[in-house]
Amino acid sequence: MIKKIILILFLTLIQKAAFGEVIYVSNEKDHNMSVIDGNSLEVIKTVKVGHRPRGIILSKDKKKIIICTSDDNRIAVVDVGSLEVEYYLPSGPDPELMVMDDAGKFIYVANEDDNMVTVVDYIEKKIVKEIPVGVEPEGMGLSPDGKTLVNTSETTNMAHFIDTATLEIKANVLVDARPRVAQYTDDGKFVWVSSEIGGTISIIDPVKFEIIKKIEFKIPGMSKESVQPVGVRLDEKRQLAYVALGPANRIGIINMKTFEVEKYILTGQRVWNLMINTDGTKLYTTNGVSNDISVIDIDKRKVIKSIPVGRYPWGVAVRD
Repeated sequence: MIKKIILILFLTLIQKAAFGEVIYVSNEKDHNMSVIDGNSLEVIKTVKVGHRPRGIILSKDKKKIIICTSDDNRIAVVDVGSLEVEYYLPSGPDPELMVMDDAGKFIYVANEDDNMVTVVDYIEKKIVKEIPVGVEPEGMGLSPDGKTLVNTSETTNMAHFIDTATLEIKANVLVDARPRVAQYTDDGKFVWVSSEIGGTISIIDPVKFEIIKKIEFKIPGMSKESVQPVGVRLDEKRQLAYVALGPANRIGIINMKTFEVEKYILTGQRVWNLMINTDGTKLYTTNGVSNDISVIDIDKRKVIKSIPVGRYPWGVAVRD
């Protein structure tokens, strides 16, 4: 046991020294995770994690990679040092996206098949509560103060605001068709919700529970139906939002003050989700049909590299 612990610590130190930043990508069809060196931008390892991995996050101490393995109806926990599945957590059926509280105690999981948000105690490794929400829950966003959880239901077309103290819904906001992702701004004043089929971003006031602005996307030569917003990332430093536009094969860059779309950047095919790297210089997008991720230089606003990964890359997480 002592030898194993020493080996894991050694591998972790080697990873940090050799690679610095590490990117983790869940590959839905290959049932694995690609591990990418942030310096060379090359895949350094592929890890089997379970069937149909999608949502992927890091634990708060950055020692574990936590992955929704949707067809296994559970969550895989991978050690960052050994890059092996260490154990599994219960999740409810078909977990898709999740978010962890700042204390690293609870994981809130969207279970698409049973219309529930499941609260998992990460420390005790057990389910503590199931919260009924709309049909096909997916997006999960947590307020900066940790007091409110937002879940989106794809078929009900709502953003559900849940009190994390009582674990009850306190408000529902109707948005456009098939909402996918919900993200709070750092100051907690707004929630950005993407609607895939509606083709819009709804900006919600989480105090009044009202939509204060809707953003549409117009790409020359492309039909409205082809522009399908999914992943959302907010760059508070630059006051810019980045939105993955699905089969439009582009991300949109939105000014967070004016709500105007400033630029579209061509990526790989069917861009799903995206993540800003640890120093805020790069944006990584998962491209589900071209089976790669695009690396975007944020300041230059252009793709600098495409990295082949597994089939149907879906989620992405980054560790320094």
